[in-house]
Amino acid sequence: MIKKSEDIKGMRVACNLAAQTLEMIGEHVKPGISTGELDKICHDYIVDEINCIPAPLNYKGFPKSICTSINQVVCHGIPTENRILKSNDIINIDVTVIKDGYHGDTSKMFMVGKAQPHAQRLVDITQECLYRGIEKVKPGARLGDIGHAIQVHAEGNHYSVVREYCGHGIGKVFHEDPQVLHYGQPNTGMSLQEGMCFTIEPMINLGTYKTKLSKTDGWTVETTDGRLSAQWEHTILVTQDGFEVLTKRSEESF
Repeated sequence: MIKKSEDIKGMRVACNLAAQTLEMIGEHVKPGISTGELDKICHDYIVDEINCIPAPLNYKGFPKSICTSINQVVCHGIPTENRILKSNDIINIDVTVIKDGYHGDTSKMFMVGKAQPHAQRLVDITQECLYRGIEKVKPGARLGDIGHAIQVHAEGNHYSVVREYCGHGIGKVFHEDPQVLHYGQPNTGMSLQEGMCFTIEPMINLGTYKTKLSKTDGWTVETTDGRLSAQWEHTILVTQDGFEVLTKRSEESF
């Protein structure tokens, strides 16, 4: 669970390349493109341009290289040629790449065409939830501190926090301990130690926190009430005096 210095170097490289992939795909997210096309663009970039492996592809049978979760889809949406983006859609693109055995995992919300105000607000508050969770990371802090910060901000803005899916430890393994819940009580849960590496990836809903898993494909998770959901994700390293956002994009300042 605690990463050695050579592991941290490898994670920095993989995470930076995952962030670059999200930066690359942004200009392609517009009305008229299919999620299948977005997947192909990302796949080709990951494999041919940055010489990585797309971690989701064939992971436990997942059929594509990225996840594309639109509107009421909470997470794990499967790209398809049949789903064409249209104006007012909101989409989360979740990218995980493997470089020299290390995983870099990150996701970002994109507004398709013109954003509706209620959708833009959900997306913005969800990003703030991620940042508030990240700000709690330091040695000696507890996992519950992260979840609590996220939950208070989401519920204070009249949104709900998805319970069934959470952040996770990451390194040479895609999903490992600890589980990082996006709700909880301060001063509870595992104590953070320097060298821990995990994702924080809050899924915040406009309506109920309850979700349903598609019986058709076994992957797609949606809100039970059909209302919007948003998610942002970063891979975080616990440092001596705080945190490092390994998947930081150039538009962000930490």
